[in-house]
Amino acid sequence: MQSSEGQSSRPADVLVTIGTRGSPLALAQANDVRARLARAHGVDAGRIAIRVIRTSGDAIQDRALAEAGGKGLFTKEIEEALLAGGIDLAVHSSKDVPTFLPDATWLSAFLPREDPRDAFISPKAASLAELPVGAVVGTASLRRQAMVLRARPDLRVEVMRGNVETRLRKLAEGEADATLLALAGLRRLGLEDKATGIFSIDEFLPAVGQGAIAIESRRDDDRVNALVAAIADPDTDVALSAERAFLGLLDGSCRTPIGGHCRVIGERIHFRGLIVSPDGREAFETTREGARTDAAALGVDAARELRARAGEKFFTLFSGAGN
Repeated sequence: MQSSEGQSSRPADVLVTIGTRGSPLALAQANDVRARLARAHGVDAGRIAIRVIRTSGDAIQDRALAEAGGKGLFTKEIEEALLAGGIDLAVHSSKDVPTFLPDATWLSAFLPREDPRDAFISPKAASLAELPVGAVVGTASLRRQAMVLRARPDLRVEVMRGNVETRLRKLAEGEADATLLALAGLRRLGLEDKATGIFSIDEFLPAVGQGAIAIESRRDDDRVNALVAAIADPDTDVALSAERAFLGLLDGSCRTPIGGHCRVIGERIHFRGLIVSPDGREAFETTREGARTDAAALGVDAARELRARAGEKFFTLFSGAGN
């Protein structure tokens, strides 16, 4: 069952109501959560309702999100509905979730992570390296902007907002010569064939949380927390604990270009973190390896190192859009 924003329909047989943004990608992610919950608990998917909630981030299309308050604009109204009891759980792209949540909520589960890499899309070149001098790369991500300029300072980067389909349309209409999108989003929409090329994690470090779907619920809602625990992926939880701890100490609002990725291999993790100036000219990176039980501590330690090496002036001077 699906209802429009502000019109929550909750018959007595509804097991839980999911809150989500209304973009095709957000709905694909919410439906993935619904299908997994239905399978895990042996119920008909129709008993899990989806409520579409329009967020400030969806409404603001004419400027960088940082100018209006940062990436939390993609979660604010959904969290308000969660706190008010209008929904039972929220489904987010992990990279859109601020590192600091309301006290009454928590990220109670992560689904198994999709491919976290970035995709290069262009009708004019097979790769970033092959774009001609002065070509325009359209992206709303400051991380991608900074990393593009780090690799190709001769390119121009312009803000391109909108959901996946909108950005692909803008690219086709010639608003830019290339764009970069999360491969995970393309896959979830069945649009992987749109990717001209795929960056390796080593050459283009992803945003913290990229490729992971997060479920947010109320801390005191034992019934819902037990339901979502059945579909939680422990490895993704470990990886995100390192990545989000790293981001939280550096810049919780994500106004500095930051990349971070954690690989979980059995009982060990490998973490890599990076901060870059928006013009790509300055960059600091580090790695950590250790036990999975120390994931969050390793993320914090990596962040402390980069903050010390870059100096506080780096974070004061370089602020802008989200990652």
